[in-house]
Amino acid sequence: MDLKEIQNLIKFVAKSGASEVKLEMDDVKITIRTGTEGHTAETTYIQQVPVAPAVAPQQVQQVAPEAAAPAAPTTETSPSENDKYITIKSPIIGTFYRKPSPDKAPFVEVGSTIKQGDVLCVIEAMKLFNEIESEVSGKIVKVLVDDSSPVEFDQPLFLVDPS
Repeated sequence: MDLKEIQNLIKFVAKSGASEVKLEMDDVKITIRTGTEGHTAETTYIQQVPVAPAVAPQQVQQVAPEAAAPAAPTTETSPSENDKYITIKSPIIGTFYRKPSPDKAPFVEVGSTIKQGDVLCVIEAMKLFNEIESEVSGKIVKVLVDDSSPVEFDQPLFLVDPS
């Protein structure tokens, strides 16, 4: 089970209104608890189950195609009046930060020229800070999310003019 599937499962459980869900697979055990009696925070426990060495090479072969999936943000053209712009979306759920630290300048501003591979922002997920890199070159037209705001998977973050 990859990170994207876990994130989608968390979102589904949160929307379903269930108070607890347990999922056990061959190599992973997941427990998700939501909003139980005065607690509104989601708690997720992920436990890796030890796998016998004879099974490990087979498991690596199965995980490899999933690991090859891009961790960088997806880009698509916006269906609205901004058809000429590319929308850079969040690849994960977390907290959006425009700066590498509170005392530093933002990674990009409106009007900044970017190229493929430039860091655009940081998204904190489960106490890990993930640098989000651009998959396109162009000019930042609009920043769609406020600094220190929570973001959802596939939420638009930036509009980029590729010309």
